[in-house]
Amino acid sequence: MSGRLVVVGDALLDRDVIGTVERLAPDAPVPVLDEREQRVRPGGAALAAALAAADGREVTLIAPLADDAAGRTLRRAIEQCGVELVPLELRGTTVEKIRLRHDGHSLMRLDRGHGTLAGPLPATARAAIGWAGAVLVSDYGRGVAADPVLRDTLMTQPTASVLAWDPHPRGPVPPRGVRVVTPNDTELRGEVPGPPGSGVQATVERARVLRESWQADAVCVTRGADGALLLDGDDPPLSVPAPAAEDGDSCGAGDRFASTLAGVLADGGSVADAVVNAVTAASAYVAAGGTAAIPSLGVPDGRETLVATGGCFDLLHPGHVQTLEAARRLGGRLVVFLNSDASVRRLKGPGRPLVPERDRAAVLSALGCVDAVHVFDEDTPERLLAELRPDVWVKGGDYVRAELPEDRLVQSWGGRTVILPYVDGRSTTRLIEEAAGRV
Repeated sequence: MSGRLVVVGDALLDRDVIGTVERLAPDAPVPVLDEREQRVRPGGAALAAALAAADGREVTLIAPLADDAAGRTLRRAIEQCGVELVPLELRGTTVEKIRLRHDGHSLMRLDRGHGTLAGPLPATARAAIGWAGAVLVSDYGRGVAADPVLRDTLMTQPTASVLAWDPHPRGPVPPRGVRVVTPNDTELRGEVPGPPGSGVQATVERARVLRESWQADAVCVTRGADGALLLDGDDPPLSVPAPAAEDGDSCGAGDRFASTLAGVLADGGSVADAVVNAVTAASAYVAAGGTAAIPSLGVPDGRETLVATGGCFDLLHPGHVQTLEAARRLGGRLVVFLNSDASVRRLKGPGRPLVPERDRAAVLSALGCVDAVHVFDEDTPERLLAELRPDVWVKGGDYVRAELPEDRLVQSWGGRTVILPYVDGRSTTRLIEEAAGRV
């Protein structure tokens, strides 16, 4: 990853108050939550920035902060995530979103705080925008995206060609010429009610109307479990399905999507590639438990989340790298279980591997997303799984969990299995066949 990402928008403080419910209140038929812990993390634009930084990317956040207790906590949480902060002056109090949670579910949400942007745009903010590989505007309807000076700065800098805009129903219309806007289905319907229907064609028609109305280069509609739909210039519409995954906490999934998309743009990727990567990342994020599964965002669970994946990794290709990077985003450390040469021969035949295990391990270890590599001689990595007991076990492909013998083992210590899709058309077998055909 090389492109610096600048995130601009409304920063919030998110709190999860987690407890147990065992009785009703004596004065009203409502549940009583006995608090056990609190988890504090950046929210809003600050969450998008933190998620991008968790990918190992250099990230700058431009957002207003109040000088109050919640604002100081938010500042510490942002800095803890490795995000460079360019604070803007906020008149009022820091916005907090507090979720009361029991048994993995939210009982209710309490919102408090109100502030407005005050003061001029500092020179450091202008400079950061000018140096960015891409800019993501994360609008949470609190006024930052409506600031005329900021909007003018965004559109007059060279980064205007890689400006992504994540809109909000209470926010302003993006400036003309934004590279890509990312409304969700509900936001799109709010702007363009017709034609009726929730299918792909109706969504395409609404997206086409929105693109013309907002004069954006591209519109990417996020559709939850149905993935995303991209309408970019004269290209045919691109529908990207989400991989099948069990239900999880979707809080922050939109920020995961937007930050991944903008990150790919910062690295020079196309919008289509950015959308494919963003769908994969957002789906994996939800399946892994959402913000609760990411200790790097200030969740005080005592240790880093350990993620493990496995495979032969003979002739490492972009499909492998994308899967490994997506796996790394699920936690604090990624360990790869690598089939030994003998194991690969039993699985793939006497002509494999092409690359010996020592070299395969060296290449994997050199990837920034991989923290450790362990070689195993068995046909499956169950022995290593039982020894390391990872929190998340990642498989790439078209599996369902019932087909994976490792899944029951991982569940035995409270871990979970996440299935990530392979990149279409990218495989070691195909590379070998193409190479043989050119000889």
